[in-house]
Formats: sequence, C-alpha cells, structure tokens
Amino acid sequence: MYAMKYMNKQQCIERDEVRNVFRELEILQEIEHVFLVNLWYSFQDEEDMFMVVDLLLGGDLRYHLQQNVQFSEDTVRLYVCEMALALDYLRGQHIIHRDVKPDNILLDERGHAHLTDFNIATIIKDGERATALAGTKPYMAPEIFQSFVNGGTGYSFEVDWWSVGVMAYELLRGWRPYDIHSSSAVQSLVQLFSTVSVQYVPAWSKETVALLRKLLTVNPKHRVSSLQDMRAAPALAGVLWAELSEKKVEPGFVPNKGRLHCDPTFELEEMILESRPLHKKKKRLAKSRSRDSSRDSCPSENDYLQDCLDAIQQDFVIFNREKLKRSQDPTPEPRDAAEALVDSEGVRPALPACGAICPSAGSS
Repeated sequence: MYAMKYMNKQQCIERDEVRNVFRELEILQEIEHVFLVNLWYSFQDEEDMFMVVDLLLGGDLRYHLQQNVQFSEDTVRLYVCEMALALDYLRGQHIIHRDVKPDNILLDERGHAHLTDFNIATIIKDGERATALAGTKPYMAPEIFQSFVNGGTGYSFEVDWWSVGVMAYELLRGWRPYDIHSSSAVQSLVQLFSTVSVQYVPAWSKETVALLRKLLTVNPKHRVSSLQDMRAAPALAGVLWAELSEKKVEPGFVPNKGRLHCDPTFELEEMILESRPLHKKKKRLAKSRSRDSSRDSCPSENDYLQDCLDAIQQDFVIFNREKLKRSQDPTPEPRDAAEALVDSEGVRPALPACGAICPSAGSS
C-alpha cells in the first residue's frame, strides 16, 4: 500500500518551487529508514510530477493534538527516541531536515512515528554550515535567527534537535514553550530567547524536565544533539534501543483503526479546489496536444513557460526503489508483468492506494 503525491509543473514554476521539488526528490532517492516516510517511485507526465511514498494511516501528530489527545510522558519519550534514531541516520547522510514539527510526523497504524517532508532540507558536508532562514518559525532554533540577524558561522544539525524539544513540549502541554507565530519579527525572536525562560509543569517527572531542558538549550554547543547524548539521558535510561529500532517497543498511543485520521472537511475542500484533477487528465491532455498542433510557430508570451516545462521534462529523474533493491540483490525473486512494465517504462501502471494527493510541493 502506498500514498501518492502529485505536483503540477506549471504551478511549481509560477511559485518558484521547482528547485525545492528536485532537491526533495534528490534527497529521498538516497535515503531509507524505518522512522522516515520513504520514497518508492518518482515519475512524471506532461502536467505533473509524482512521488509514491509509504502509506501511513495513523494521521499526523498535529491532527491528534487538535483532537485533544492527551499524550503520556512515556508516549512522548517514545516519539523522541524514534525521532532521535531518524535524525542520527540523517546526520550520517549529511542532511539537516529543518522542518521537524507535529505536522511532519506521521503515525503508522501501530502508533510509531515517521518523519516526512524534506522540501526545505539541506545537505552539508566537510564542516560546512547552513545559513538560510528556513523552517517554521515556532520550531526554528535560536541560532537560525541569530545567524540571519547578526551573521556569524551559521548553524548545523543541532537545529533539528531543538525542534524535537519544541514538539515534545507541545505534545505534553498542548502548547509550545515560546509564544512564537509566523508573523513574529525575526529581530524580536533573537531577544526573546535571551530574556524568556521556559516554564515546566511541576507534575512532569524530573527526568522528563531534564531531557526537555537539554533539548531546549539555547546554546547549541550545550544542547542534546546526538544519539549518544540521548542514550546518556536519565529519562531514557531504560530504553531498549535495539528493540526500538525494529519497532518492537509498543507505543502508548495507538490510532483508532476505525477512524479517518485527517480533517475530512479540509480534504473535501482540497478536492473541490483542485482545478486540474487526475481523473480528467486524459481528456485534458488530448485537448492540450490538439491546441499545440494547431498553434502558430511564431514566438508567444508562453515561450518562457514552455522552456521551463521542457527543462523539467529533461531533468526529472525517474526512480524505482524496488528495481534498485533487485539490482542489489544477488538472488532476485521472480517478477510479475506489472513489475516488468515498471522496469521498461519507469512508471508503475497502478497503485494499490492513493493516500494523499497534494497539488503543490510548498512547505508551511
């Protein structure tokens, strides 16, 4: 079972998102981890770019927060540990995610957490540091704002661990540790982190508070920011890391299998507002080809758009993880006709399920 995301090429060009889409595809094609939402196929047609990924039916943590789910300390500690394993893997691949937040953490049917959305992720190597102001403000680490306002040496992998701390605090308390919004001025945020202290709930265990304090340390040099640091945390002393990495530790919160874990009103609005739905694609492309064939050969105002579309068509990389795995397996299993078609054309003819359809690749 898979989920499919499609991104309209013209909309991506108009919103200047093509580079982000290509970067996300480039990253996803090179990584695979038990606590990530993994890419399985990427392909294109004349109108759209497609990404086929793991189908996770448990909903994202933002949805469950909005449903007033009361997360226990044990449950939140499990999410923190699973994100720690994901971030440790990403660091080994030189990747900073830069947008860790409840919206981008999806649960599977058993309740395990998976990190998704690499739209603004970046790759740094050989001691490099990132400098761009990127992320969702309430979850962005102080050094990102400080680097933007005051210059300096930039930031590194530690920023993702700060985001995990903000997420964990929010799951436990229902709101974030700092009163930050998308409209907050960057300059004011630099001052906020130096003057406002995080308030912790007295009912929380001292081990949980100590872990949150370490994750929400303003100075990145003193922040918990590695799997080794996490293993040493008293709050996680009893964690069976080997079992956890194989999903053998049972989550404290399991999504109800009989419910749809998303907002159906929002999903319906997305379907209604989608101006170029997939089920009408065949007829629409036929009309488009007819217009192209009758169009005058003189240059038009759409030449730039067509040049961009041609560039996408040429540069887009088709990906097939199943084929890649078979090529690395010395004893490949027999394949059916559908799999053979994927090999020959680079396109999977049909998917068992379409779990999420998005008209664009923008990140909040």
